[in-house]
Amino acid sequence: MDKVLIRELRIDTVIGIYDWEKQIHQSLLLDLDMAWDNRLPGSTDDYRHALCYETVSKRIVELVTAQPIELIETVAEMTANCLMTEFGVLWVKVRVMKPGAVPSATAVGVEIERGHC
Repeated sequence: MDKVLIRELRIDTVIGIYDWEKQIHQSLLLDLDMAWDNRLPGSTDDYRHALCYETVSKRIVELVTAQPIELIETVAEMTANCLMTEFGVLWVKVRVMKPGAVPSATAVGVEIERGHC
């Protein structure tokens, strides 16, 4: 299976369940693994057949920052749904990490896989 990868996409947004979290921006780090047939863009060197990292990244940032969200699980589901419906990705793995959420951990997070190849 071919994949297009985006690692540690940093998104500063309002995220959390506590009242104090709803008053500040916090960083999330997203890792995206997206099934994408890279044979045609790879053999033709034609951008039109590639999954554009920049376009995907901008759309996910826009999606996650559009409104306050309480759970990183929601961020993961929204991201997976967007990638599948708007970009035609058939399978995706989304990892959402929230650095500093627990004092004794570097980060906490969730990882989901949706779709099929």
